[in-house]
Amino acid sequence: MKNISKPILILLILIACNNTKKMADPNDQYKKTALSALPAFDKEGHRGCRGLMPENTIPAMLHAIGLGVTTLEMDIVFTKDGKAILSHEPFFNHEITTKPDGTFIDESAEKNFNIYEMNYEEVQRYDVGMKPHPRFPSQEKMKATKPLLADVFAAVKKDMMTRRRPFPFYNIETKTTEATDDIYHPKPAAFVDALMKVIKENQMEEFVIIQSFDIRTLKYLHENYPYMLTSLLIEENEGNTISDKIKAMGFMPDIVSPHYSLVTKTLLEGWHSHNRKVIPWTVNDKKEMERLRAMGVDGIISDYPNLFNE
Repeated sequence: MKNISKPILILLILIACNNTKKMADPNDQYKKTALSALPAFDKEGHRGCRGLMPENTIPAMLHAIGLGVTTLEMDIVFTKDGKAILSHEPFFNHEITTKPDGTFIDESAEKNFNIYEMNYEEVQRYDVGMKPHPRFPSQEKMKATKPLLADVFAAVKKDMMTRRRPFPFYNIETKTTEATDDIYHPKPAAFVDALMKVIKENQMEEFVIIQSFDIRTLKYLHENYPYMLTSLLIEENEGNTISDKIKAMGFMPDIVSPHYSLVTKTLLEGWHSHNRKVIPWTVNDKKEMERLRAMGVDGIISDYPNLFNE
């Protein structure tokens, strides 16, 4: 479903009206300031720059910065010993992984390589940069492992100090689903608390957006860390569930990130009327980027951030 119906707009208005009494809350003002600090058009590198470098690795993040991205998009999972690391799946994906013995992982067996059952030291034995990617043939190959979020913060900070440029933002996705709680990841409360611990220890609160398809993590974040920016991710086939998700959360996220095919003028007008941003994913075609930008989106998430400069 690619059209956003009137009920969603009505729901946005109702939630906004219910929130008017809270406008004096200092957290609201903090979030307004944080949201206004985002670039007028946010160039986001998906998993760093997945089309060009091994995804969710430090080299990918640094290369994306060199291409001029304003936000680094990434995914977080946890190891058995509680370390927050970058990974799109909570297991070792067969498309990118080389095992410690030099062999590859079969697709049928990949979910058995559960990162949540491995200590960080064990995770570091698996390479995620050398295997040719079947869907991204231009991706540069290099030895790489799944890094700690804290190490990504440190590497980017060092790089930005060298470049003498403002720090980028971080759009961090929580990889949780109810069906895999305590199997591939902690439950939402424990997940968010552990993630926020790393963010706070590195004093990165003002540079981070927390995004998720799982509204449980966003709701917990809003209730316990109300000053943090939130982004609701919407799958390609769930455009008709946006209103249900917002109602279940009980608040309006600061950003909505739908699959790019769901973006319509009605959706943009609805969110913009309440000073929220719309940043679709994942756009890898230059003409589609231009179409969406002309329509008025507030940013784009892409595997090929080099396209922003063409």
